[in-house]
Amino acid sequence: MEIVELESNIISPEKMAPKGLVLAVYIFAFVTGLPSNLLACYSFLRKVRQNPVPIDILLLNLTISDLFILFFLPFKMVEAALDNTWPLPYFLCPLANFLFYSSIYLSTLFLMGVSVERYLCVAHPVKHKLNRRPTYAKVASLFFWLLACSHCLSIVYVVEYYEGTDKKTDDNSTCYENFTAGQLRIVLPFRLELCIVLFLIPFIITLFCYISVIRILTSMPNIKPQKKQRAVALALATVVNFSLAFAPYNISHIVGFIQNKNPSWRVETFFLTSLNTTLDPVIFFFSSATIRRAFTDFWLRICSTSASPCCLVCCRTPKTDAKEERAGQVSVSNMLAGSSTPTPFTRSGISEN
Repeated sequence: MEIVELESNIISPEKMAPKGLVLAVYIFAFVTGLPSNLLACYSFLRKVRQNPVPIDILLLNLTISDLFILFFLPFKMVEAALDNTWPLPYFLCPLANFLFYSSIYLSTLFLMGVSVERYLCVAHPVKHKLNRRPTYAKVASLFFWLLACSHCLSIVYVVEYYEGTDKKTDDNSTCYENFTAGQLRIVLPFRLELCIVLFLIPFIITLFCYISVIRILTSMPNIKPQKKQRAVALALATVVNFSLAFAPYNISHIVGFIQNKNPSWRVETFFLTSLNTTLDPVIFFFSSATIRRAFTDFWLRICSTSASPCCLVCCRTPKTDAKEERAGQVSVSNMLAGSSTPTPFTRSGISEN
């Protein structure tokens, strides 16, 4: 029975997404995600050292979780190029998958934490500013890391070495894909638990927070339209991130538990998760004035080295935005970013600037 079950879970090449498409998505995520996340990580690290605020601490940890995926992507590129086989040393298989799965659920948890921070800033601005402590964000970050890593460490190493298989000596074996019946009895319920606790609950909380933020901001006539648009764009970027990068992969957990087998299309959801590394910098840009300045300065340096008229025209908007931010005007976006500058509140609790 175990042999039959194992064979039924082998992923045939015909059922997989085209190899060229998978490699293209991985390369796109790596080329766009690595420089933007390294720049964001450097900017947040400097900001946290100078003046730590909760939102910057959460975003710094989110950036680090993205770098986990990016450092793992070359392994996935090699695997995809060789038709989903694992030619690398066997001990790298569980290690690489541990980093991969941990980074997925670290991202969902920290995206949830960022949404809660923004909701508190908008819904309860005065109370939140008085009670805001960087220690709370540090404790929450430590809890998220322990929660995600402990779950993924258990499922990857326990399942991979359960009922020892002969994959260690098979040069053309797959990595963490084909399971025996005994392994499936462990991995399928565990995946369902991961989906509910580390994806579904954070997604619901994130939706509630952003819907509430948009509802509150749109009900205030004294808020500039571009500020409301920025808040809506921020919410949409986060929802798209959850829906495109994480939802298909976690839906495969539910389908696999119901069908009591490894879904054949589950492999195709892997390359979608890498798009998280490209979408998160968009979230950073809308949520943090620090990142907007860093990206603006970086773009201006590129433009200053180019004599292209098109590039000079494109630089006009970032330059204008940078001047507005340096003017010291307090905006809703700065408040959402957790600015440490005291904010004058109106009767509604939001600055009129």
